[in-house]
Amino acid sequence: MEDYLKGLNKEQYNAVVNTDGPVMVIAGAGSGKTRVLTFRVAHLLQKGIDPFNILALTFTNKAAREMKERVIKLIGDGEARNVWMGTFHSVFAKILRFEGQHLGYPSNFTIYDSDDTKKLIKNIITDMKLDPKTYAPNFVRARISMAKSHLIGPEEYANNTEITEADKSGAKPLIKDIYKTYNLRLKRSDAMDFDDLLFNTYILFRDFAEVLYKYQQKFKYIMVDEYQDTNHAQYLIVKKLAANTENICVVGDDAQSIYAFRGANIQNILNFRKDYPDYKLFKLEQNYRSTKVIVEAANKIIGFNKDQIKKTVWTENDEGNKIGLIRATSDNEEGKLVADAIFTAKMTEQRHNSDFAILYRTNAQSRAMEEALRKINIPYRIYGGQSFYSRKEIKDLLAYFRLVINHNDEDALQRAINTPARGIGKTTMERLIVVADENNVSLWEVVNAPGKYGTQLNSGTATKLANFATMIKSFAVEMKKKEAYEVAQLIANTTGLVRMYREEDTPEGLSRVENIEELLNGVKEFSERGAEANEGDLEFQGTLAEFMQDVALLTDADQDDDDNDKVSLMTIHAAKGLEFPYVFIVGLEENLFPSIQSISTRAELEEERRLFYVALTRAETKATLSFAESRYRWGQFTITEPSRFLDEVDEALLETPLRSGFKQQTERIRTENTIPKTPEPSRRNLKPIDNSQVQDKAFTGDDTGALAPGMDVEHIKFGRGKVISVEGNGPNQKATVHFNSVGTKSLLLRFAKLKIV
Repeated sequence: MEDYLKGLNKEQYNAVVNTDGPVMVIAGAGSGKTRVLTFRVAHLLQKGIDPFNILALTFTNKAAREMKERVIKLIGDGEARNVWMGTFHSVFAKILRFEGQHLGYPSNFTIYDSDDTKKLIKNIITDMKLDPKTYAPNFVRARISMAKSHLIGPEEYANNTEITEADKSGAKPLIKDIYKTYNLRLKRSDAMDFDDLLFNTYILFRDFAEVLYKYQQKFKYIMVDEYQDTNHAQYLIVKKLAANTENICVVGDDAQSIYAFRGANIQNILNFRKDYPDYKLFKLEQNYRSTKVIVEAANKIIGFNKDQIKKTVWTENDEGNKIGLIRATSDNEEGKLVADAIFTAKMTEQRHNSDFAILYRTNAQSRAMEEALRKINIPYRIYGGQSFYSRKEIKDLLAYFRLVINHNDEDALQRAINTPARGIGKTTMERLIVVADENNVSLWEVVNAPGKYGTQLNSGTATKLANFATMIKSFAVEMKKKEAYEVAQLIANTTGLVRMYREEDTPEGLSRVENIEELLNGVKEFSERGAEANEGDLEFQGTLAEFMQDVALLTDADQDDDDNDKVSLMTIHAAKGLEFPYVFIVGLEENLFPSIQSISTRAELEEERRLFYVALTRAETKATLSFAESRYRWGQFTITEPSRFLDEVDEALLETPLRSGFKQQTERIRTENTIPKTPEPSRRNLKPIDNSQVQDKAFTGDDTGALAPGMDVEHIKFGRGKVISVEGNGPNQKATVHFNSVGTKSLLLRFAKLKIV
């Protein structure tokens, strides 16, 4: 065995050295899948494979950088930097820069991020005089994104009866028209959104056989990380690229497929054996991350799923702590108990803040956690919060960068042209936009030569437009002569942006100036990193255009924080691929986790269970589960029920056993509310309902205005009980009642229908 491979276990070794033909590596949580990919690249290079013939696709730039750094440590710098390694979007964006002319795009096309696309859709909805409440921009954007990820263009969308009927039934029949206009506006701006980077690559390979053949010959060895997270477009592109040699290695874990809402299709990994019948399968089942308790609990949970590739994850790590369980009366108390547990662990175990993570199903749950952490002065960081690149001042300067690179970028033009104010107001811009639409030309062409299109403007406005256009063109000339930092600094100062924010003379204004300076520092660092910053591309020049592509393709996982000693707060989706010594999984309640939107079919419920599996397997040393008996949702006080997933945790692995009657109680409530434990029940041999078994529908509650502790009451579901306490006023008044059959319950009196006995 070669020296650099000695650290691999048997299955890892086999997955690394079998480089020819189709290979699927099923990697359990914490089993070293990144290690396998890294060693596989190193092994190919050691065998003498040309690095330019190797393609490794990941889902974050951070993952790609880490892999490349590990390869370099294994076998030295040499040819390692020349491997094509990056995210699907960054690699395909590079290909489209080279080949975009086949589709009518220049090499300097702009990439619109989510903020840009949302703004464009919002503008289209306004232009079409549609109700933004009916046609919510986020909903429309998600609908278009889902269509593109399934390779459905505007024309196919409009001609698809099933899709258009669904839009009509949702009172949104004009989404097809918004989609068509949206794509036309993008094309006119020489811009692509994130989904276009995949959509257009697929079209490029589908319609231009010579281009496909070129890249099939180039990429003779293909590796795909997190294959279970690929969508339809990614799946088809990879399949086309690998069609000649079939030297394709996919690594993933069907048990961690949690991105169906983004278009990820778990069937891609489940059906790999059908696509490549002669494939080799290697299972990485040894977990190096977590304790035996955590691994055993996770195995039990995922075992409830039917659609999976069977594997048995095991570990040689210590037995470890049992799984903690926090039961809170409210979401605010849940936050306090979690914060207190973190504080106690920090003191007794001498832990850092960065050792802790709080994971939740929805972003809204962070509020109670944040408040509790702030009260005891524990610093935290929220993943998925506002990105540095989403701040107004940064977006302003980036708009200038985009416009200098691509004059046809209409979104950038509209943002930059009157920031700082130049006397080119809204009325003028609306007139110019109408002229551009009528003549089917870009907005820049009208701004640059308004007289050519008969635009009626006074001499003062015409002069202002001419001065603006001249400034942008002068920056473009400088960009060809100077490196990125010099051009960026010139733009920041000449446009007046820095002066505008400095003259605000407020703490906010000063902060904005500092942020602009930080952006310029980032440009300088990018330039100085050289070819290494662009995955080893020998054609890298450190230009402003290359910097902008780097920024446009950043994911949340790529964002850095100068002060890393903070508790991490994030959704479980954002936690994928991360690990922490201590993990708190909060909000384990029915209709929250699993989500009420994801329990109507077995497939949806199984994805929610995989999400729970992912959350639990983020923990190295200790996992704690928590739930609240009540919380405010959408402004309403709600009595909650513990999640069905708590039933599936082996009680022997819990630090605090679930209270007697807990499982029977939750099962009874679910049954009475007709929420199926396993959705999609068989409808065969259904018998008529025996009305004699139906509960008395005439049960009515008494006036509970005088309800007091000590009173005996009766509930339609829970039977007889005694009132322990009454608190609150008016519609929010609630009572705590101990029922003989199910134990203590908190009830909102306006809904409870209690009879006073």
